[in-house]
Amino acid sequence: MRKDYKLEKRKYVIGGFITLIVIIYVVRLFGLQIGDVKYKESADSNAFLRRVIYPARGLVYDRNDKLVVFNKPAYDVMLIPKDVGEFDTTMICSALSITKEQLLERWRDMKDTRKNPGYSAYTPQKLISHLSQEDYGKLQEKLYLLPGFFIQKRTVREYGYHTGANILGNIREVNTGDMDKDHYYRRGDYTGDLGIEKSYEKALRGIKGVEILMKDAYGRIKGKYENGVHDVAPVSGKNLKLSIDIELQEYGESLMRGKVGAIVAIEPATGEILALVTSPNYDPSLLVGRERGKNYAKLSSDPAHPLYDRAIQAGYPPGSTFKPTQGLIFLQEGVIDLNTMYPCYHGYINGLRVGCHGHGSPIALKPALQTSCNAYFCWGFKNMMDKKGTKTKDQFEKWKNYMVEMGYGYPLGIDLPHEGRGFIPNNDFYSKSFRGANWTANSVISISIGQGEILATPLQIANLGATIANRGWFITPHVVKEISDSTIDKKYLEKRAPHIKREHYEAVAEGMRMAVLGGTCRTANLPDVEVCGKTGTAQNPHGRDHSVFMGFAPYHNPKIAVAVYVENAGFGATFGVPIGSLIIEKYLKGEISSSRKHIEERMLNTSTIIGSGVKK
Repeated sequence: MRKDYKLEKRKYVIGGFITLIVIIYVVRLFGLQIGDVKYKESADSNAFLRRVIYPARGLVYDRNDKLVVFNKPAYDVMLIPKDVGEFDTTMICSALSITKEQLLERWRDMKDTRKNPGYSAYTPQKLISHLSQEDYGKLQEKLYLLPGFFIQKRTVREYGYHTGANILGNIREVNTGDMDKDHYYRRGDYTGDLGIEKSYEKALRGIKGVEILMKDAYGRIKGKYENGVHDVAPVSGKNLKLSIDIELQEYGESLMRGKVGAIVAIEPATGEILALVTSPNYDPSLLVGRERGKNYAKLSSDPAHPLYDRAIQAGYPPGSTFKPTQGLIFLQEGVIDLNTMYPCYHGYINGLRVGCHGHGSPIALKPALQTSCNAYFCWGFKNMMDKKGTKTKDQFEKWKNYMVEMGYGYPLGIDLPHEGRGFIPNNDFYSKSFRGANWTANSVISISIGQGEILATPLQIANLGATIANRGWFITPHVVKEISDSTIDKKYLEKRAPHIKREHYEAVAEGMRMAVLGGTCRTANLPDVEVCGKTGTAQNPHGRDHSVFMGFAPYHNPKIAVAVYVENAGFGATFGVPIGSLIIEKYLKGEISSSRKHIEERMLNTSTIIGSGVKK
């Protein structure tokens, strides 16, 4: 009886041992076949070559259907390291137009897991990118002598116009961060970098395809696996139609040659950007092909900062282009009406000296806009801050909120990366600046004329012009008008309206019209177009003042709003107004009239580069 019990117990021990061995084998087999990618890659690479088929990247057109960005074929030299045998280095170097040292360096970089994370001898690796058509032809003839090598067809960008690099952006090879964020990407893929190539990357890139090829025991391609039944065709990227008028963009860049600054032109009714010029700029074709890295390094180290998009990133003092915002706030708050007059005899406000220039005094709002009277807007600001029965900080918070509604102090939301926010101070800022001491309207009064701590981007200044043109509303500015087989973000269709009455915008628009007819913007007066404008001469602590203009046309049913900012160029009427008026005339008329050709010639042939006062 006792013996039988021991045998029974031993049976369970042996059974348990056998079960454990089976479990270990199952786990190990699972690891080899499913979990260990190395073995899977080895097995697959012995029999198959999965070749990615890259989709054609979406094309880019301007608002008038002119082809701006398209594709041309390019070729990468790929290889599967474990399949590579002996090969003639002299022959391959000759075919690729490189030296033996360059070939060996690329080979080392390819196998260096720090430079090429995830390197595997079993998967396709890129040796050389962007072969020319000529080198591709020469190498194609030699491929049968190069086991393990193959050519991957791609496309690279080509440009119909050598302009608008800040809008278009470029493409670059993905890095580890890109692959971690989006599993669409694999080593050697490309992604958008800057401009619309970045912000519309998912629409432009399309969907990759794949073809599965069979290999024999010697690694030679024998044809498609099961006649291509398992292949997946690529899906081309979506085409974009820009709101940009590429010829106006080109013209704007020519006017800004030899100058530092920006031009922004907007269609008020739609928020569509017609031109977005930053200067200095660069040719977008510099960032294509094998020389991309070298050219990018040169542009990055250029002291003129051509990669810096001043139109949407630079924070500038807006100067007197800011005064219309103050008139609107004062009217809405009841601080003034159209008959309210303030003195400007010597520019003194309760003992505070405010510089101005010769014009009538006292003066009302419309002529104050016409003549750009500093004292008028300082008086209005002081009276708003010191309104009886209120606290300065409460009034200032109310003032700041109006400014934010009008598009200042935060990014507007343009469909381009890295938009700047400018700067509108708040109570906390001044409390810290004055170290907790009380501050008054007189302490910060320069902000009422767009100086002091106020900073705005040229885009924000142009957007103010569009808002006044529309008499009280704007649509978020954007550079893409249409996406094929898709719709643009609804925020680029919706109106945004500050809490200011239309009648107040009408008054400000009339004052800006008066500035063109007989005030500071007379150079902008066109024979057949009613232009409204506002100059700005922005003080610059780093050197000569900046020349600024903001305006729109026509006065009724406006088609274009413009902001021009030229660094270190003096009075607003010297460069800002002429350039702005030329942009308006070129867009509305298609050409510059003979009577104004001398203005065009002066703008095209004058340089103002003597140093940059931009705040980044």
